[in-house]
Amino acid sequence: MTVIDPDTLAASAAKDARRARTFTRINKADGWLKVVGLPWVTPILKAIAGDNPRTQAKEIWQQLGVPLLAILVFLFMWSSLAPRVQTSLGAIPGPMAVWEQVGNLHADHLREKDKEAQFYERQDVRNDKLIAAGKEDKVKFRSYTGKPTYYQQIWTSIKTVFFGFLIATIVAVPLGIAAGLSKTANAAINPIVQIFKPVSPLAWLPIVTMVVSAVYATNDGMFSKSFLVSAITVTLCSLWPTLINTSLGVASIDKDLVSVSKVLKMGTWTKITKLVLPSALPLIFTGLRLSLGVGWMVLIAAEMLAQNPGLGKFVWDEFQNGSSQSLAKIMVAVFTIGIIGFLLDRVMFALQQLFTFSANR
Repeated sequence: MTVIDPDTLAASAAKDARRARTFTRINKADGWLKVVGLPWVTPILKAIAGDNPRTQAKEIWQQLGVPLLAILVFLFMWSSLAPRVQTSLGAIPGPMAVWEQVGNLHADHLREKDKEAQFYERQDVRNDKLIAAGKEDKVKFRSYTGKPTYYQQIWTSIKTVFFGFLIATIVAVPLGIAAGLSKTANAAINPIVQIFKPVSPLAWLPIVTMVVSAVYATNDGMFSKSFLVSAITVTLCSLWPTLINTSLGVASIDKDLVSVSKVLKMGTWTKITKLVLPSALPLIFTGLRLSLGVGWMVLIAAEMLAQNPGLGKFVWDEFQNGSSQSLAKIMVAVFTIGIIGFLLDRVMFALQQLFTFSANR
């Protein structure tokens, strides 16, 4: 007869409980790892925790190995084929030449910031001398007007797209709710959407520029003209996906819920906040993600055409510059635009996961 040691049973049970808690934590983290674009971390954590190594190795290869292999193949083809293609600015730069320009742009940023610091230091010294001499009326504070660095161009574009996107959201969501709740409102709004949705940002830009120049006579306000022109162009081109998806989400609400709201005699505001928005949020966020992506693409085109500060202007200036390094710098900007676009989408996806119910939670 086999005697089972109670201590051994207790230790085994404790070990199984710890293992179960570990996998519960991993599965809970998996949803957020997918949000930030790191789904391959989950099988690594599971393999470390003792799950089936063969199964997890297959998952790691699928989610991490295959993408890395694809990137390596892309880099190999790029470095092999690029020197063979000649342009007016010279041969297409390879990966190393582009990476070199990343370092150069960073060094340019540091040099410009050093110049800015020296400018303000000289200004402070001059003003201190004037104050000491009793000439306070001659004290002046000027802003540094040096050439914007690459990082400053990036920040300008990000601020502009978020401002335009915010205006688009404020306009599109209420209109979408109205169109979804009322057939009359939908009949009124739908023709406008169908007419203006296909309009290119290049068509909106001259109109917006003239209107802003007429209304905004000086640059003394809170925002510069160039900033408003780019932001409003983003708004006009990016509000349509949010409007359409909001309207569809509201119109798709379960009819039983609508009947319940009538039985409970909910007011319009209560109905919207307690019933309509929670039910339509998944589609609203889908529209917001599409709008932000459209807005980012539109912004770069608008900045290039209107020569407004930002990444678009950086690309156009380098194209006009025509130096031997210009093409590599343009490619740095292309990768920057793509990476920022990906990060913006991840931010919106994270907010969607935070505010809506999903299978991962």
